[in-house]
Amino acid sequence: MPLYTMPDGEQLFVREIGQGQPVLVLSGLGMQSWQWIPFLLPNIKKYKFIIPDWRGFGGSKNCKIPQNLDAIQNHWRDIASLIQQLQLNDFIIIAYSMGATTAMHGMQYGELKDQLKAYLHIDQTPKIPSDASWPFGLFGKKHPKFKQLLNDLSIFLHQHAHFNHLEDLPYELRNQLIKIWLSFIKIQSRNKVSPLLFNLALKHPLLQKHLLPIHRLDYMSWYIDNYLNHDEDYRPAIAQLNCPTTFFIGEKSSLYPAAGQKIIAESLKNANSIVFQYSGHTPLISEPVKFGREIQYFLKQVI
Repeated sequence: MPLYTMPDGEQLFVREIGQGQPVLVLSGLGMQSWQWIPFLLPNIKKYKFIIPDWRGFGGSKNCKIPQNLDAIQNHWRDIASLIQQLQLNDFIIIAYSMGATTAMHGMQYGELKDQLKAYLHIDQTPKIPSDASWPFGLFGKKHPKFKQLLNDLSIFLHQHAHFNHLEDLPYELRNQLIKIWLSFIKIQSRNKVSPLLFNLALKHPLLQKHLLPIHRLDYMSWYIDNYLNHDEDYRPAIAQLNCPTTFFIGEKSSLYPAAGQKIIAESLKNANSIVFQYSGHTPLISEPVKFGREIQYFLKQVI
């Protein structure tokens, strides 16, 4: 799989499968490009899927963190560079969660909205903070509690920035980090299994490395600080999209309330919504058959 040189000289891993119309696929936080393959495989005879691994994950796990950019600013710089190198224009984007935030950043600060042939937006809000003007940010009404947990995580990670990986932390510090992360899981999940696993991991350290999405502590700090300080409002930018747009919305999403996502979808001139009634933020896991089928249908509608 090819590596592409980014503006700072780092080599970004980009998975490319299929042939035909180009489709840029932007993953959510913690995902790796191979996880898209089961959903995209039925379409590879007509579409070429271009799936970068974000810095810190998969084939890009060793890319350095840029000093003066937050995660979303950097992701858009990387994607803008990739678009330029591949000479993409009039192309399709499938963007999920943090990938969708990156796409909206490109609509607001770049020329992305004028380059798109079609856009698939999967379970993400255009404004991370919840406030009086937008009560549908990350965790909705629970946003203040979420911000406090992020702040606790940020303080912990900056205090112990001399450790590189989760496994490098002394036992007591590792348990402290797991407990903070467990509090984060509890406010987002209706699933009682996850808290049980985290409580079990407190007694069995070998399990701990499997429960956090990021093992490199510098990357965890970078992403945590991004969500803690992110104050962009992309509603005006996404509202200007004229290309055919589809929203995949998890009806039970605790991260991004479905009501807010539906409002944004209705604000676009050329958009429709697909609601995943039994899903939260991860319809690709909760309803994988429908997820794959709806991706295929979305692509077929693009002329």
